[in-house]
Amino acid sequence: MASLSLSSSSCSTATSLLSRSSFGSRCHCSLVNLAGSHSVEPLKSNNNGKPCIPVLNESNSPMPSFFTSTQSENTIDKGDTRLRIFSGTANTALSQEIACYMGLELGKIKIKRFADGEIYVQLQESVRGCDVYLVQPTCPPANENLMELHIMIDACRRASAKNITAVIPYFGYARADRKTQGRESIAAKLVANLITKAGADRVLACDLHSGQSMGYFDIPVDHVYGQPVILDYLASKTICSDDLVVVSPDVGGVARARAFAKKLSDAPLAIVDKRRHGHNVAEVMNLIGDVKGKVAVMVDDMIDTAGTISKGAALLHQEGAREVYACCTHAVFSPPAIERLSSGLFQEVIVTNTIPIVEQNYFPQLTILSVANLLGETIWRVHDDCSVSSIFQ
Repeated sequence: MASLSLSSSSCSTATSLLSRSSFGSRCHCSLVNLAGSHSVEPLKSNNNGKPCIPVLNESNSPMPSFFTSTQSENTIDKGDTRLRIFSGTANTALSQEIACYMGLELGKIKIKRFADGEIYVQLQESVRGCDVYLVQPTCPPANENLMELHIMIDACRRASAKNITAVIPYFGYARADRKTQGRESIAAKLVANLITKAGADRVLACDLHSGQSMGYFDIPVDHVYGQPVILDYLASKTICSDDLVVVSPDVGGVARARAFAKKLSDAPLAIVDKRRHGHNVAEVMNLIGDVKGKVAVMVDDMIDTAGTISKGAALLHQEGAREVYACCTHAVFSPPAIERLSSGLFQEVIVTNTIPIVEQNYFPQLTILSVANLLGETIWRVHDDCSVSSIFQ
């Protein structure tokens, strides 16, 4: 019987990877400061292609701009013992960062696998009457992590938790959100039903593949975006706004790219027209817009096999783009994504840590930004009945 027990003490390895910052009176712990231009350099790579985690200057690390301008006037009681955060096994480092930002400790939970693969979950502290948040992205292996989330929710429900919020930084099966041909399943709706039936009272998700997925849940959904994190980082780079053009890698991502371009000094927009012949197979046809002599910033919600975005980047170079940056929230990185992304097409590949990236998938152009502060702030606001949408205004 293989076992794994998660608690604040057992996540010391993840904690050692965190750098230090100073965010108000909250715990000084963050992988990357969201206000990139003020006090932090991006995750650079050494000669081996392994990103180097920066150490922040504690004397000059202010609140990110999208927090300070709209910070709620309500007083948040960080000594509130009714708020509990528990982590699944999918992304313990991100869970620890969120807890550090909030000035809390991860709840004690025991998760283990039986010899036949069955999952066992036991909460090792009382949650009766508590507001419980379970951090568990359903990233690969998607089925394992999704089932673990269901069992965690069930354990909290049977332990008489007052409210159970599933914090899902990456929502798997989100791409199966509609029928494009006959006799297809809509797996996103099925997964939403499973999470609801397991006993979740609320879902907190980050950058769903499409906004319509929120409607698949019969419980409240708080949808946050990783864009502010990436935008703050791009703002720290010395790129003239007149040289920028934001590129959507497909027609379906135009709304996302337009919103991104509007916040980048209302940069012009270009669209890559593609024809997809099968799942994870894309063929680029032509480009709508002008990128000649420009710095092209390609924006997507996720990079899976990197087929779409790499073929798009090749087209941009053919059309005269000076540099190409790839930006996404979810770094799924299924093979052969690493080979495609590190082939020299991209000046930089900017992702967030909603999905853990194993060390062997690091490459020199990779930059990893943390969404821990964003998710931690959202949890505080949900718990305190404050506005969440004001973060992004």
